[in-house]
Amino acid sequence: MLAGVVPFPPDYAARYRAAGYWEDRSLREEFGAMFARFSERLALIDGERTFTYADINRLSTNCALNLLELGLKPLDRVVVALPNVAEFVILYFALQKIGAIPIAALVTHRFAEISQFAELSGATTVVTPDRSRDFDYTAMVARIQAVTPALKHAIVLGEAPAGSASLVDLIERPATLARHELESIVIDPTDPAVFQLSGGTTGIPKLIPRTHNDYAYNSKVAAEVCDVDEDGVLLVVLPIAHNLPLACPGIQGFMFNGARVVISASTKPEDMFVQIQRHKVTHLKVVPALLIRLLNDPNIGKFDLSSLKTIQSGGQRLQPEVRLLSRKLIPSAFIQENFGMSEGLLMFVRRNDPEDVRLETVGRPVCKDDEVRLLDDDDNIVTPGEVGELCCRGPYTLRGYYGVPEYNARQFTPDGFYRSGDLMRQHPSGNYMVEGRKKDLINRGGEKISAEEIENLILSNPAVKNVACIAVPDPDLGERMCACIILRDGKSLTFDELKRFLVDKEIAKYKLPERMEIMTDFPLSTFGKVSKKDLVATVSAKMAAG
Repeated sequence: MLAGVVPFPPDYAARYRAAGYWEDRSLREEFGAMFARFSERLALIDGERTFTYADINRLSTNCALNLLELGLKPLDRVVVALPNVAEFVILYFALQKIGAIPIAALVTHRFAEISQFAELSGATTVVTPDRSRDFDYTAMVARIQAVTPALKHAIVLGEAPAGSASLVDLIERPATLARHELESIVIDPTDPAVFQLSGGTTGIPKLIPRTHNDYAYNSKVAAEVCDVDEDGVLLVVLPIAHNLPLACPGIQGFMFNGARVVISASTKPEDMFVQIQRHKVTHLKVVPALLIRLLNDPNIGKFDLSSLKTIQSGGQRLQPEVRLLSRKLIPSAFIQENFGMSEGLLMFVRRNDPEDVRLETVGRPVCKDDEVRLLDDDDNIVTPGEVGELCCRGPYTLRGYYGVPEYNARQFTPDGFYRSGDLMRQHPSGNYMVEGRKKDLINRGGEKISAEEIENLILSNPAVKNVACIAVPDPDLGERMCACIILRDGKSLTFDELKRFLVDKEIAKYKLPERMEIMTDFPLSTFGKVSKKDLVATVSAKMAAG
């Protein structure tokens, strides 16, 4: 097993094998069976490009052999920051064929994030586009390589500069290595197949090891609960590397069932309507902000959306009013709310749940061996119906973040339950209701932003004496970040100056505050800490007053 990965305890691993959750097959083996079974079926659509299962198998095998020749090895960590394109899917399968471990970065990540991922993981390779609008990824990667000796390979989608490899060339150039080079590689199914990323509150991202055993099961059981079969057509517009569109059931779950995946980088409502109508999409994954945008677009009535069977919403709680409007405007679609985490546990509302349960809850776990506890501050299980912190363990929930034993000691109970930081209450039906969170995160349209990370950056501004970043309500995105700032004597700072200062720190743009409040003092809790609850109330009242 890769050093730094926390294994499942042997007795639990034995239980999960005996129950059939873990089949001790690598994703390479799982995908191999899938490619053989559905060879001639259409698998992937990207614009005008189409790929059968046989096409993807052939191209990913060729890419895998070229990656081996480039110097990649089993268990190499590979930071992948690509947009929603077919090349991502082909590369993902290629990395699984050589037993390398993709790190699910986002194309919006910048120097601060990508360099941290590379350092934390010991990555040997990074994959990015050449450019996006006015941003030069190749220049960024060159800077990261200069300070990260382990980062040997830069692979570029687009124009590859000297010293880099072209992703398209790796996919298309006939390999010189023979196929047996791949077949001789032994992959341990208890090793990580992918590293997903946490939205940790410390500002330092944590790597989530998802093993071959647990990630295959994750996608299969999610597909079962979401009624995926070989006639399914999934539209992926959310960032492709996120856990939800990749594996819950996502690309993996749909392809395990011989279904079809349509990928698009556009979240413009009209573009999505065109895709749904053209390809007769049956399943759509959204975050609430995106669904609200779709439902309020004046063009929604101009397209035939009747193929939609399931609209899967995650990332934030979906208000009952939005579900009712969805039912009115897209009557063919079941709005299936889910609660999930990259760390593992998945909950889904079921089609046969009573009306009030479908409107008020985020569902229940997908596996009978998902263990859920709601704990109070003293780690006591709360009384039924009371609010507690969601803690969980099970056959696809991690037992520890990668390489951070001290952090793990705080984030897991002594008996292995992951402390999620989410506050929940159990509905009388057995489903769960989200009631907030303990962790200091801003949930902007499903993207989790660490308040501490941004606070630490703002504190480095010479004009700032103290800062508290809070989440203020937003009707579209759920929450937006407001930076509450106390200035040093005689100093001034405008909102535009603050944003320019943070942009120079080279962080993803979605992490920038969208409001600033200058204050003379902060309210304190009874324990002497800054009361963010009172700050939120103050700022929200000010916003409501205009």
